[in-house]
Amino acid sequence: MLILLANARVFAPEDLGLCHVLVGGGRILAVSDDREALPSGGVAETDLAGRRLLPGFIDGHAHVTGGGGEAGFRTRVPPVPLGHFTMAGVTTVVGVLGTDDTTRDTRGLLAQTRALREEGLGAWCHTGGYHVPPVTLTGSVRDDIVFLDPVVGVGELAISDHRSSQPTLAELLRVASDAHVAGMIAGKAGIVHLHLGDGERGLDLVRRALAETELPPRVFNPTHVNRRKALFTEAVELARAGCTVDITAFPVAEDEDAWSADVALKLYLESGAPDERVTISSDGGGCLPVFNDQGEMLHMDIGRPSGLLTALQGVLDAGIPLDLALPAFTSNAATLLRLHDRGRISEGRVADLIVLDDDNGISDVMVGGRWHVQNGTQQVFGEFEKTQETHAV
Repeated sequence: MLILLANARVFAPEDLGLCHVLVGGGRILAVSDDREALPSGGVAETDLAGRRLLPGFIDGHAHVTGGGGEAGFRTRVPPVPLGHFTMAGVTTVVGVLGTDDTTRDTRGLLAQTRALREEGLGAWCHTGGYHVPPVTLTGSVRDDIVFLDPVVGVGELAISDHRSSQPTLAELLRVASDAHVAGMIAGKAGIVHLHLGDGERGLDLVRRALAETELPPRVFNPTHVNRRKALFTEAVELARAGCTVDITAFPVAEDEDAWSADVALKLYLESGAPDERVTISSDGGGCLPVFNDQGEMLHMDIGRPSGLLTALQGVLDAGIPLDLALPAFTSNAATLLRLHDRGRISEGRVADLIVLDDDNGISDVMVGGRWHVQNGTQQVFGEFEKTQETHAV
């Protein structure tokens, strides 16, 4: 069936003005400002009446299997259900393992990634986790990336964190070179997605890697760069050097030495660093712990995919134009991850779309040409989101 989204204010992410978007077979077939140039027969037409149409969010860092576990087995976070992503406008996700890459492993991560795909979401993942040597399925980072379709890189490998393996430069370089070469062979991202902790060493290992080797900057992709203000300053300079840096949409207290995602993105865009080298992810399903100086967890929160929408709303409220803010949520991640048919509204791309309401909330979400959310109500449910009656014994 063909679907025509008529009279949409299209942000592709650039502002295309009022357009009509034709969808069929899960893809965008045409984007035109001329309604008469598009077919009318056999088309289900929805008049968006000038509402804003965006590419679906690409969440480059989520614990789809659930994260946590830093304070015992009871603190293991459960897997993130489909609706937590789609109701937040996330149409593509990249799953990661974190601190606990022992009771969780690449097998489980791959299985959950494939489950989300079966439920309709665009889903990929990284191999490994916080530690070196990385936990893999084939026994090799290079083979995991080359031969396992959903695997696009390695991570989140932890540095500057008491939970890390305290990797040396040589250990980081071995992992990075394997990821880079594997990406070349398979036509994938081939990146090292780096978890940054609160340690004072910050991004020193990455700076040394760039200074002492021939590895290209794009291979190193640090995340959580807004968790300390000084770390964020380092990250902006690293972006100038060619790395793509990732802001995390986690809650930040007023007195905390950190930047909220919306403030961090505003500061980044005002810094003059390359606009295309910043992304925002949710850390959805991840544990957001607070530790004492002995490394003991005092309390924890959980990352939520909805943090992405909250961050976008905050940026818009701060006066940043939508077409300037939007690439960090969409096209920049698609470019970094080499997901070339996502992240933009243009002919031939996957029909992953968000309709915003007048209050910058999400009205509708289309994933692969199918409405998952309409009028703010979830329409497509994951297997274990279905009604209790469906699963009654």
